[in-house]
Amino acid sequence: MVGQEAPGAGVRPDRFRHFAAIDWSGAAGERHAGIAVAICSAGDQAPELVRAGHRWSRAEVLDWLAGALPRDTLVGMDLGISLAFADRGAFLPGWAESPADARALWALVDATCADDPHLGVSSFVDHPAIAPHFRRHGGREGAHFADNGTRGGRGRFRVTERAQEAMGCKPYSNFNLVGAAQVGKSSLSGMRVLHRLAGRLPVWPVDPLPAHGSVACEIYTTIAAMAAGRTAQRSKIRDGGELDVALAALGSRAFGHMGAIDDHRSDAILTSAWLRTAAHDPGLWKPAGLTEEIARTEGWTFGAR
Repeated sequence: MVGQEAPGAGVRPDRFRHFAAIDWSGAAGERHAGIAVAICSAGDQAPELVRAGHRWSRAEVLDWLAGALPRDTLVGMDLGISLAFADRGAFLPGWAESPADARALWALVDATCADDPHLGVSSFVDHPAIAPHFRRHGGREGAHFADNGTRGGRGRFRVTERAQEAMGCKPYSNFNLVGAAQVGKSSLSGMRVLHRLAGRLPVWPVDPLPAHGSVACEIYTTIAAMAAGRTAQRSKIRDGGELDVALAALGSRAFGHMGAIDDHRSDAILTSAWLRTAAHDPGLWKPAGLTEEIARTEGWTFGAR
């Protein structure tokens, strides 16, 4: 494959020059305390927060990715880049207009929500043909939310999320829109961003890994924390000293923040440092469960084995 990394070959040590991690938010409104962007270069320098102290909007992150991203950056986005497909052979089984692959799903989400401000996704999850697949607020659980045809449960999961479970993590279904740990709207709003980056930023593994240039991927910050010696149950870091200990475990210099720090910033900082250590691991680019069909439809979480 000309211009692409050979499957399973890993990534040469100088493939990426920078490593960015984005803690994302699907909350309502324009600007969000839950969005944080951190970046580090090759070597051992501590990651830096991009626009430290700034309250990001999703549109601003899109603009940064489209126009200000340094060359040869591996970008990890803390969101689900697709919905479950393999379990039932479709994203939205029973609907004739259910998309055939991840990029078609992104296009559908963005088109359906064209009038939603701030890259929101309310129009998608409230669509009459789509809503039955989600668990929404007010006890509104769609008839197709569960993976076994009955009400209740945790919802449908992708193959990569089952791999996360096997590592000791506790992923949440992207069809769940309820509760503090819900990831559905965050993932769907992220899909709008990914759709708008088409042709400018490849998204692994939906797109093949190119031999040059920047690449985006899905991350799960708990995996980074576990690599730094934390447990899945203690993955959130809210103290600057603890953050520096975790960074040291990844071979990074200290961030140097004293006292309390919110976990959105610490997640982004730690995960950017982890990406720097993990990017050249051949096994992470060719995990056992990642088939061509899974890559095309469900995608994968970088770091899930």
